[in-house]
Amino acid sequence: MLWQPEWRVVTDPDSKPEIAILYDASRSTTTADAILPSELSANQEVVTRKEWINKVLESESFIKLKNDKDNRVFTQSFSAPPEDTDPATRALAGTDIHGAIDTLLSDHENLRAVVLLSDGDWNVGNVPVAAAQTMRRRGIPLFAIPTGSVERLPDLDISNVTAPTYGIVGENVQIPFTINSSLDRDVRTIVRLKDTKTGIERTKRITIPANSEYFDSLLWRLSTEGSSTLELSIPVANKEMVSKNNKRRFNIAGRKESLNVLVIETWPRWEYRFIRNALYRDPGVKVDCLLLHPQLGMGDGPGYIQKFPEKLEDLQKYDVVFIGDVGMDKSGAQGLTEDQAKLLRGLVEQQASGIVFIPGSRGNIFTLEKSELGDLIPVILDDKKKEGYGGMIASKLNLTSEGKGSLLTMLGDTEEENPIIWKNLPGFYWHAPVVKSKGGTDVLAVNTNRSNEFGRIPMLVTKTAGNGKVLFLGHDAAWRWRRGVEDLYHYRFWGQVARWMSYQRNMAAGERIRLYFTPDRPKPGDSVTLNANAFDQYGAPIKKGKVLVDITSPDGKSRRISLEKADGTWGSYSGRFKIAQPGAWKIEAAIGEDTTHGIKTTLLAQGTEVEKTGMPARADVLEEMTRVSNGRLMTGDDLESLINQIRALPDPSPMETRTPLWSHWITAASLVFLLGVFWIGRKLNGTF
Repeated sequence: MLWQPEWRVVTDPDSKPEIAILYDASRSTTTADAILPSELSANQEVVTRKEWINKVLESESFIKLKNDKDNRVFTQSFSAPPEDTDPATRALAGTDIHGAIDTLLSDHENLRAVVLLSDGDWNVGNVPVAAAQTMRRRGIPLFAIPTGSVERLPDLDISNVTAPTYGIVGENVQIPFTINSSLDRDVRTIVRLKDTKTGIERTKRITIPANSEYFDSLLWRLSTEGSSTLELSIPVANKEMVSKNNKRRFNIAGRKESLNVLVIETWPRWEYRFIRNALYRDPGVKVDCLLLHPQLGMGDGPGYIQKFPEKLEDLQKYDVVFIGDVGMDKSGAQGLTEDQAKLLRGLVEQQASGIVFIPGSRGNIFTLEKSELGDLIPVILDDKKKEGYGGMIASKLNLTSEGKGSLLTMLGDTEEENPIIWKNLPGFYWHAPVVKSKGGTDVLAVNTNRSNEFGRIPMLVTKTAGNGKVLFLGHDAAWRWRRGVEDLYHYRFWGQVARWMSYQRNMAAGERIRLYFTPDRPKPGDSVTLNANAFDQYGAPIKKGKVLVDITSPDGKSRRISLEKADGTWGSYSGRFKIAQPGAWKIEAAIGEDTTHGIKTTLLAQGTEVEKTGMPARADVLEEMTRVSNGRLMTGDDLESLINQIRALPDPSPMETRTPLWSHWITAASLVFLLGVFWIGRKLNGTF
């Protein structure tokens, strides 16, 4: 046994040696950047990679190889996208070079060589070089012929469109998009957004920098209720070689809805009066006002309430709360109590409502800083100047880069006219004593005339608080925007504020349950967070019970998840699930098993194609595979040489299996058995 004996079995093949010709049939082979060999085209015509592979396989050199009498030659494709499935499933189809070779080696034991025609672009499975290592161990060389250009084609690609899931009929929505350019020059072009059904379109002139990623957005006004299919496109640029990725389609829903707004103020200043009037005239907004006048008491009349909504079922209906020059007051007659401030904070963080702070010259906001609402205020204030800053010269708002791209500050019908409108808006003479914005906030506009050691004074600031949103306006003169145009810009601004802050809260709202999710336009691989608020038959948040969500994927498979209840009394639940494929995901939520008052909604996952057209070929991947497998990297002009090299290969070695006897379990068992017989024999013989 010290000589390590083995049992060797040699099996001679009973068939001809095999030569496999593997060719890539994935979607990336539709890229038109392959130059035909001089043998097939005298003027070296540029065709798609797929056409190049087909013409090479039909060439005389490959016909000679296929007719070789000494070898059995066969062709086999790999990674072809499925044809009889939905577009979302086809979009997930990729290229698996390792899997194709591994399957080939498993199915064929008498391989002499493998010829691979591919662009080398793989995106599914293990690294291809692992398959080349297996080929080396079996003595099978790989001859690879790369197809396509190793440099990216001149191309403009609309790589992403991030549209909201719904918009309000008659209002503008913002459609952000991304364009990747591989052209070596700047391109001035027109981006076009079109309704595929009605033909209505909007355009915008843009300049795409050379060899870079370009971000922009386009405004779209929804005119009808229901789902609409929109198409974003750009013209084919000069010398651009790929046109399929110059357009993208997506769906967006139009809704008519009524928002509930609560306005809380002390002194009926001009800003309060005109905000109340603007929201009161908006047909999509139901406004309640709570006027805590220090001298006259509670305000009364149409649209006024006499006390703060103390019950959760009364407060939770409000989508947005405006807080003017209001402070804290233990009695609640001239301000908010601690309990009311806590309720407002819970409304924002737990029920995805919005809150708007519009401070005044009386400095009441400084008492809010020390309450439950303090953390929601998105700016740091100077307590040494509580009355704020006034002046004889009007200051104006200057939009920041974030503000220029925000839907909140879009006062014009087009993005081109919006900066002109803001430049001509009347200014303000007083502003709050803002020092700087807090971390995690977005500054949309700053004071053009005042600055400090931190830069320009922030005047319009937003932030996210829990599930809700917060807006801070540092002056109280937006009502002056009505000068010369009446209520045009003032009305539009506050209407947009109300709808922007309540967007997430109203994604899917029913009588007994409200459901919202983040992100609202996920991609395959993203995790979606589901948040729900559940109520009883009286509108109060439920204290006990489960929220069950049934999720149906685009391929028809369903599963149920139970949302976890959050701490507190707001009836808040949350859970997560992962997006596995693009398409329409149907979501049904209900309280327990009772689906009578449940809600249904659809989550649209953006389709991202695994296979990208227009990308450069990866000849380096094929070169490494041929080096590891002792093969060779060829070109289209080396076809005749390829035939000769394959014919010169030695025949495959006979299949040989070796069984190590010295370490086999039978050997150990035999030794134990023989020693046992020997011991028993000695005992029977009387030998000790």
